[in-house]
Amino acid sequence: MEIASGPSTDSSAARTIPIDSSSILYEFKQQNLPACKPVLKPSYVITTFLLLGFIFLPIGLTTLCASRTVVEIVDRYDSECVPGAFRGNKVSFIKDSSLPKNCSRILKVRKHMKAPIYIYYQLDNYYQNHRRYVKSRSDQQLLHGLKSSNTGSCEPEESNNGLPCCPLKNIAWKSDRDSKFGKQVYPHNFQNGTLIGGGKLDPNIPLSDQEDLIVWMRTAAFPSFRKLYGRIEEDLKADDVIVEEGMTSLELPTSLLAGSSIILSIVFLLFHIKIPRPYMGKTLSSLSRKDVSS
Repeated sequence: MEIASGPSTDSSAARTIPIDSSSILYEFKQQNLPACKPVLKPSYVITTFLLLGFIFLPIGLTTLCASRTVVEIVDRYDSECVPGAFRGNKVSFIKDSSLPKNCSRILKVRKHMKAPIYIYYQLDNYYQNHRRYVKSRSDQQLLHGLKSSNTGSCEPEESNNGLPCCPLKNIAWKSDRDSKFGKQVYPHNFQNGTLIGGGKLDPNIPLSDQEDLIVWMRTAAFPSFRKLYGRIEEDLKADDVIVEEGMTSLELPTSLLAGSSIILSIVFLLFHIKIPRPYMGKTLSSLSRKDVSS
């Protein structure tokens, strides 16, 4: 018994679309586009590694020396500055705007500290980059004030009891001061203690000059972070006493690297030793393997 196959063959041939092998789309699908394919000769590779070594070695030594010579004072007082009656419920103490939040701490300088001395406050397990937190702000209103009435991006903290909600010199980025916070916008409606924990901003100073606010509003990437609060422009001698008010964990490093961390130095100096890159040899080539079919 024979089966006629002529009509089906003709119909399949009629549906065939001719392929233009010279088109760019065809070359892209076949991964035949022109590209730079340099031949990595040993002389080129060695020269490149030597140049990179000459560049990164001074950087690593500089950061290592800076972190080794840094003088740092750390004082944690998130519990020390809370009244005894609120030790078990710190949130109620923060939200009560009628209670004073001033707290004085005495810090003793152990070693001579050269100016400039940077003052940071540190928070741990505070997820400032949470989507709900980041959305609860209006960048347009911070820049243009009442000219921008749309506060839909502030949800769910757009208002509280019908009131609008909003959240030191040379500590903030110049780009933030000039282009993100208005020079004619004043924090008249920011003094809502139930939302900001009793904090106060001077209503007579425009937002572009409220640098402690600008620094805080720049979202931190990790739950543990430091933010610059101020700078001391004179040297502190050993056995000097500093009286400071505010914050949760206060740190006074003398390094531009914001502390005595040597991680950056170790990365620059020892990365290649700790995690070496395997060199390509003839025995590792797929062309030299016995199981490769010709």
